[in-house]
Amino acid sequence: MKDKNFELILETVRNNLSKVKHRLLVISGKGGVGKTTVSVILATGLVKRKYKVGILDADVCGPNIAKMFGEKERLKAVDSKIKPLEVAPNLKIVSMALVLDDENQAIIWRGPLRTTLIRQFLADTLWGELDFLIIDAPPGTGDEPLSVAQFIPDISGAIIVTTPQEVALLDVKKAISFVKELKIPIIGIIENMSSLICPWCGRKIDLFGEGGGEKLARDFNLVFLGRIPFAPSIVKLSDEGKFLNFKEDETGIGKILEKILNFLENENVS
Repeated sequence: MKDKNFELILETVRNNLSKVKHRLLVISGKGGVGKTTVSVILATGLVKRKYKVGILDADVCGPNIAKMFGEKERLKAVDSKIKPLEVAPNLKIVSMALVLDDENQAIIWRGPLRTTLIRQFLADTLWGELDFLIIDAPPGTGDEPLSVAQFIPDISGAIIVTTPQEVALLDVKKAISFVKELKIPIIGIIENMSSLICPWCGRKIDLFGEGGGEKLARDFNLVFLGRIPFAPSIVKLSDEGKFLNFKEDETGIGKILEKILNFLENENVS
């Protein structure tokens, strides 16, 4: 049974996100699969389709969203509320990286303090009207992902990110179980880092194997949203903080976004 304090938190978050049409949770069973990169690719792809988008970087100890957009400006308060940083027209972000004075500073916080910050980002950020709020969840299925999932009422759906190799797939199975246990609709699976096109010979190189994400989707009767290949230009843009300049044909994101939008339309989720 949920206590009154938790119900109050939910109500506060619900009111604060009342003008957000769709809340998308991007999750993985482990770190290092490119979940943050996928979150940013999805967000920028949606913005290019004229949607209003926000990204919440919920990875308190390893925040990378701000770096990908080249932002070093700090978050500001307006009437005791958090004003998100607008990195481009119709694209806002909130991240722990925008709070720290030193980007190399380690976040040595225990779980309850990290949970409190996540709650504050959700309840006290002036998101305003958004078509999509993309939540880049911390890796794993522990305390922080659980807090994110429980604090956000009416999550439209979860997007699960994996890479093709067996080790990643093993952990992603746990993420699928985690999302199902919390009764969050699963939009589908994205296989990241699926292959590399050799710049000299043009041959496809499957660095981490082939077809793992698609097989996983088939085994769990989930939608396979698509593959995002290795793209050296994406790595370069991320490191330089120029992610808004990425080209969709290098990622295959167009078809993936169509499947996500079709899910939201067909499910008629709020």
